[in-house]
Amino acid sequence: MKGLCLILAIVACASALSTVDHEWEQYKAKFEKNYSPKEDARHHKIFKEQKKIIEEHNKKFEEGKVTYTMAINKFADMTVEDTAYLRGFKHRARDLRHEGASLYEPPVGVVPTLTTVDWRNKGYVTGVKDQSQCGACWAFSATGSLEGQHFAKTGDLVSLSEQNLLDCTAGNGCAGGWMTDAFDYIHRNGGIDTEASYPYHAYDLECSYNASNVGATCTGYVTVERTEDALQTAVSNIGPISVAIDASHYSFQVYNSGIYYEPECSSLTLDHAVLVVGYGVEGTAEFWLVKNSWGVSWGDSGYIKMSRHRNNNCGIASEASYPTV
Repeated sequence: MKGLCLILAIVACASALSTVDHEWEQYKAKFEKNYSPKEDARHHKIFKEQKKIIEEHNKKFEEGKVTYTMAINKFADMTVEDTAYLRGFKHRARDLRHEGASLYEPPVGVVPTLTTVDWRNKGYVTGVKDQSQCGACWAFSATGSLEGQHFAKTGDLVSLSEQNLLDCTAGNGCAGGWMTDAFDYIHRNGGIDTEASYPYHAYDLECSYNASNVGATCTGYVTVERTEDALQTAVSNIGPISVAIDASHYSFQVYNSGIYYEPECSSLTLDHAVLVVGYGVEGTAEFWLVKNSWGVSWGDSGYIKMSRHRNNNCGIASEASYPTV
């Protein structure tokens, strides 16, 4: 009898291992992953460990203990160190955000009257883009905000060239940069080319700006007071706003749906640039509606709902700005 139990246990264990191995092969095929034998073993180990974490987390969601779900996505077999290249918002040694810029402060006594804002419904937001293997989040955040402001002024929604910013903004590129530097470049340069005329390649190239292909211009930029109330007022009254966040957590990497809250998030050490395109409420939980640049397969079709008015979680109000047109 003991021998039979042992055999059954071995068979069950082998079956479980076979299932995980099969899932790993399916995962690699789905996301077109190709590794050397050594790297395959490392990523397979991460995949198995994180799959368990994701399943346990989602069980907590079903029990009402957390407010968002995770999913096995293209980053599920990677550590946060592996994906550091994606998070290209550079930390500055000193605060330069107000140099040469005006500061947006909510008018005294004026508060947003709308409980829900979604600028996608007003035509201000282009489709979700994918920065791929380049740390160009800062460029995607900047173009997103300018696309919205250009639409507000002209009524035309034009997809703008992130590659133009990568190649032509001094000191920035796939290694990282700042949205305010992008706005400053566009202002000094007299415009930014359209994405159609200057397509994205996900690596740095020689500057190929062509003034005849300008899709939008800006006259400068405004930084937003570092409070969630100020950010909410700006989003409500101005449009999509460029922000930086702390995205250095596996929970963000495999976010799927719901309202994201990460207790380990920093409000000061920020590493990723995104675009706030609105805000809202689900039940009693307030959230920011945020457009990422990791493609539509990430998150909620490329978007994430981030906790609002929970002590500036992940620093979403710490580095907000937008261009003037």
